[in-house]
Amino acid sequence: RQLNPKVSAFQRRFVGEVRRCEEMEKTFAFLQQEVRGAGRVPVPCAESPRAPLAREALRLQEQSEQLAQELREVSHNRASLRGRLRHLRQYLHVLREGQRFTSLPAPLGSPPRPRAFSDHEPILDPSLHQHLDRKINFVAGVIHPWRVSAFERLLWRACRGYLVASFVEMPEPMEDPATGEDITWVIFLISYWGEQIGQKIRKISDCFHCHVYPYPESEASRADTMSGLHSQIQDLSVVLEETEQYLAQVLDKVVMALPTWRVQVQKMKAIYLILNQCSFDVTEKCLIAEVWCPVRDLTQVQEALRQGSYKSGSSVECFVQRIPTSESPPTLIRTNKFTAGFQSIVDAYGVASYQEVNPAPYAIITFPFIFAIMFGDVGHGLLMFLFALWMVLYENSPSLRQASNEIWLTFFEGRYLILLMGAFSIYTGFIYNECFSKATVIFPSAWSVAAMANHSSWSSAYLATHPSLTLDPNVTGVFQGPYPFGIDPIWSLATNHLNFLNSFKMKMSVVLGIVHMGFGVVLGIFNHVHFRQRHRLVLEFLPEVVFLLALFGYLVFLIFYKWIKFSAADSRLAPSILIHFIDMFLFTSNTDNLPLYRGQVPVQMVLVVLALASVPVLLLGTPLYLSCRRRSPRPGRSAPVADGEQEPLLEGQEAGNSVNATKEDVESGGHSPDAEHLDFAEIFMHQAIHTIEYCLGCVSNTASYLRLWALSLAHAQLSEVLWSMVMRQGFVRLSYVGGVVLVPVFAAFAVLTVAILLVMEGLSAFLHALRLHWVEFQNKFYVGAGYKLCPFAFAPDVCE
Repeated sequence: RQLNPKVSAFQRRFVGEVRRCEEMEKTFAFLQQEVRGAGRVPVPCAESPRAPLAREALRLQEQSEQLAQELREVSHNRASLRGRLRHLRQYLHVLREGQRFTSLPAPLGSPPRPRAFSDHEPILDPSLHQHLDRKINFVAGVIHPWRVSAFERLLWRACRGYLVASFVEMPEPMEDPATGEDITWVIFLISYWGEQIGQKIRKISDCFHCHVYPYPESEASRADTMSGLHSQIQDLSVVLEETEQYLAQVLDKVVMALPTWRVQVQKMKAIYLILNQCSFDVTEKCLIAEVWCPVRDLTQVQEALRQGSYKSGSSVECFVQRIPTSESPPTLIRTNKFTAGFQSIVDAYGVASYQEVNPAPYAIITFPFIFAIMFGDVGHGLLMFLFALWMVLYENSPSLRQASNEIWLTFFEGRYLILLMGAFSIYTGFIYNECFSKATVIFPSAWSVAAMANHSSWSSAYLATHPSLTLDPNVTGVFQGPYPFGIDPIWSLATNHLNFLNSFKMKMSVVLGIVHMGFGVVLGIFNHVHFRQRHRLVLEFLPEVVFLLALFGYLVFLIFYKWIKFSAADSRLAPSILIHFIDMFLFTSNTDNLPLYRGQVPVQMVLVVLALASVPVLLLGTPLYLSCRRRSPRPGRSAPVADGEQEPLLEGQEAGNSVNATKEDVESGGHSPDAEHLDFAEIFMHQAIHTIEYCLGCVSNTASYLRLWALSLAHAQLSEVLWSMVMRQGFVRLSYVGGVVLVPVFAAFAVLTVAILLVMEGLSAFLHALRLHWVEFQNKFYVGAGYKLCPFAFAPDVCE
């Protein structure tokens, strides 16, 4: 907690130490840049070192600055040597290429040269000197290849042709000091007449950033210069090699020490930033800090303080003093790698208030199951399960953990969630009897066509005119009992396949939805009991249960009662549950829709009256109770103390105030569920909103669970369409041609299955399952108005 809210960051106690850490971080950044520039990768520290002491920090700063200074000098020397060597080599190439143009004629006795002028004719031919009235001068150098054409055009226009320019590429590429890339420079040799023309050429060369070198006039001078360049290049190469070896040694020291230094300085800086949030007493000899700490970790904190006092040699012993407070504590929920994904789903809705019921343990089962209802397919679930199993088995692989793709990291963090979703999808796939939209015959079908044929007058003409036949379960022997597990595979051949699945999945969605919401209402009991709000059990929980069960619980009862009462013999006489449910709210009966049992209408009227009577109790019960309780205080009654709160340990200290913090510094945590409002209008408004939301939500939330039915049918139909329009085409021909066609067809089927059914449909089912938990389930008992405990800790990836 910040105990110095009114003190500037530049006036706090340890601002000098923080600045020292930042200066060292700047030095480390320079060292890191040099190491990466040399193409090296720092080795991460094997173990996390401890934060250095003040004396060790000074020595670390001195060593790092000395190493950085040494690295600067060596790098500067290497750069200057490289530049000098590059200029010498360029000068040597300029003289070599210029020699071809300005060399003397061949000695006596050699074959005579042809007098036809060509590009290779020497410019300084002595036989031509008599025709030259003026002295010939030269400008030689190198230029970037991209500037050659513009350079040549400008020379011609500026000098009006009073020059002869020759351009030739350098035999070997050299480094460009501006970009660091190797390029093939272009050597130019310009001969001109007149001093004014020479000045123009030199100015133009400077404008184009050309490297101009002196060009000796005599051949002997050029030979001497080239000989001197050779010796200088050899000497510089030896010096440069030694410099690079020394630089490699310095970089080795940096690579070995830099990761450990960075971790130590980061830890030291983090500690000083925390110490700046602490306050000193009047004598400035005692450092006081206020923190939230779990009760079970108090012994570890005390032991750490004791060890710190012993190692630092302090004469003042550290101790822990528990301070009572009235503000809501932060929420700490301990997770592991398995439960972290499910807790993240709940925290995305809202962090639990202090000691509030956490929905995450129940979501471990309900979330994958609700997802699997919409994604039920053995094949698709198996692919998802194997993908998650691969991530689980190789979860310690650095390549998986340190990936830079954000989407991949999201999948990796939820690998256990995906694993359970795939496993539950396999289970519901067996219930639906679907594997890539095809039914599997695990057990023999319970339907018999032979019994139907024996009791009917099916003739050959009848069979020829009726391509599809109807199995009547009312005929003896046709239906031999329920299928052992899941749906009978014969339904995949039936023409009324969708009609049957519509009825089955719609009723299943309603039943599971009402059970899920009822479970959420029951979880509210634990909040009421834990926060000692037992009046809410009678004034809120009881009306909510009566309203839910009297209406929608009765609907579930009607579904099961109709399944049990009516068989194949009297199925045509079965009434409509939907019409009965509508008549229930209208307090009427329909003569065309027979009742399910005797006295159904009076029972329904009583249930509707109970549901309507629970609404005013839910609306007015809690506000009236709290109002009466506030108006008639009991004499001598003390305020209740919530579980986990301690009595004041310091006499004269007021609850809710810290020892050193001001009133404005108190953190605004979430209000606890037992906070009492002082205004009756505010209490009534809050309860009215809750009543309207619950009563209308029971209707809309029940209808919202029908998305289980809709998405399950959509997934099954999309899978069937993909099979019939893609994969089935590979089985049309049974010859060798069909086998060849099957390969690309299966590839297309596999790609579409993964892209559409696994990724898109899986994401859609995940989002709908997320909505059902957030809106339909958690709003029955979960407030989520707390804030997380953010303890002081070093980042786990600080070594990277």
